[in-house]
Amino acid sequence: MSIRSSIAPDAESAARSCSSAIAGILKDTLAERRTATLAVSGGSTPKLMMDHLATSDLDWSRVHVFFVDERPVPPGDEQSNYTLCETHLLTPANVPASNVHRIQGERFPADAAEVYRCEICDFFGLRTGEKPRFAVLQCGVGPDCHTASLFPGEPAIDDMDTLIAALPVEKMQQTRITMLPAILLNARYLVVLATGADKAEAIRHAVLDPYNPQQFPAQLVVRAAQSELFLDNASAALVA
Repeated sequence: MSIRSSIAPDAESAARSCSSAIAGILKDTLAERRTATLAVSGGSTPKLMMDHLATSDLDWSRVHVFFVDERPVPPGDEQSNYTLCETHLLTPANVPASNVHRIQGERFPADAAEVYRCEICDFFGLRTGEKPRFAVLQCGVGPDCHTASLFPGEPAIDDMDTLIAALPVEKMQQTRITMLPAILLNARYLVVLATGADKAEAIRHAVLDPYNPQQFPAQLVVRAAQSELFLDNASAALVA
């Protein structure tokens, strides 16, 4: 098995490399299409990536930004993935509000999931049974090897038809709204960004262990054919 990967000295360098790769794919997409789509995750490392991406010379008026997952909180809450993205990417890059497709975490989770599903289907012009194809979709890896809001043991990991779901996350004592594998694995370019020593064991499981995404959900995205893995020395310590 061959996994495309880039290992940088530190988290800042890994985020910069990831940002450059995303910007390159979006530029290539815009050279061929009227618009490009980007879906992002939350977290401390994606925050660094967004800081770099905001300074790229992309035509953000033609890029539509979506979210891989969201917590059940309103905009402005410190847990909100949307607020993190707004602060570090959307506002600095002057992304038009009409190009931002947030998950409405302030709503009842099941309702938020359905509203988001409808918005994605409308944007891509999907018919029943069709799946959206994002130009770039960025995921992370948690210390427990979760990705998006797909945690170990979650039955929805095996669901290849549903697009969006509200899933209870017992360890977090909350229900999260998340994209499911039907969307994640259909992206043209799948970026996985993970840094820090606390991710090293999870990266080892994702890269080297027998394929069992029910136990190690990040294997779904790390081992996808169109995936590229961006690490720092700390997170890559057990696979480099």
